[in-house]
Amino acid sequence: MPHTVDTPLTIAGKEYRSRLLVGSGKYQDLEETRQATQASGAEIITVAIRRTNIGQNPGEPNLLDVVPPSEYTILPNTAGCYTAEDAIRTCRLGRELLDGHNLVKLEVLGDEKTLYPNMSETLVAAEVLIKDGFDVMVYTNDDPIVAKRLEEMGCVAVMPLAGLIGSGLGICNPYNIKLIIENAKVPILVDAGVGTPSDATFAMELGCDGVLMNSAIACAQQPVLMASAMKKAIEAGREGFLAGRMPRKQYASASSPIDGTFF
Repeated sequence: MPHTVDTPLTIAGKEYRSRLLVGSGKYQDLEETRQATQASGAEIITVAIRRTNIGQNPGEPNLLDVVPPSEYTILPNTAGCYTAEDAIRTCRLGRELLDGHNLVKLEVLGDEKTLYPNMSETLVAAEVLIKDGFDVMVYTNDDPIVAKRLEEMGCVAVMPLAGLIGSGLGICNPYNIKLIIENAKVPILVDAGVGTPSDATFAMELGCDGVLMNSAIACAQQPVLMASAMKKAIEAGREGFLAGRMPRKQYASASSPIDGTFF
C-alpha cells in the first residue's frame, strides 16, 4: 500500500523538513560552501572535525561563520579516523567545541584506498560513545545484520553506503539497502556513492529516510546548481515512494483501455 501520509524526518528527537544532509568539504572556498548549502535546503551539515576549523584554530577562517549553528544542525563527523580510539577522541573534541553538542556521525575507516568502514572498530566506538551520552549516527557497510545490531545498540540513525565514498558510482547495492530499510525502526540514510540527482531519487524511492552527500555537490562543475538539483531530486524521490509505483508487467498494457468503446 502507498504511504500517503508523510511524517517528518526525526533524528534524536528533533524533526527536520529536509531529507537531504550535506557535507561541508571540497568546496573552493567558504563562500561557495555557503551558497551551495543554502541552495540544497539542507538543515543538517556534516563537519570533519579533523580537517575543518570550527573554532579550534583562532584567527583562521571558521566554517561556522557561513553555516552558523543558529541556522543549521552541525553534525561533527570522524572522517579520517581509522581506529575506534581516534573516533572517540574526535567526537569528544567536537562536543567540546560545540558547547556540549551530542549529535555525531561516526565513521571508522578500514583503509585509505576504499574508505570502506572497519566494522569491528565501528562497533567498539559506537558502544563507548552511546554510553558516553552521544547521539550516534553511524556510517556502515550494507550488511543488514550489522545494521540491525547498530540500531539495537542505540544508534539514532544507521547510514549504509550506497557506493564507495567520493566514487559517484550511484546505488550499487539496492537490494541490501532495501533489506536494511525493511528491518529498521530508526532512520536509514544512504551515505556515500551518490553522484547524480537520479541516484538521490532512486535512494528515496527505495524508502530511505534521507541521503547524505558531499562530493556529488562539491565536485560538480557548478556546485550551487547541483545542490539545487539534489534538493529537488530528494523531494521527487520521497513523493514517488509515498505515492507507490505502478506494478511491473511482463507485457504491454494500453494506456487507454478499449473496454466499453463503441468501435
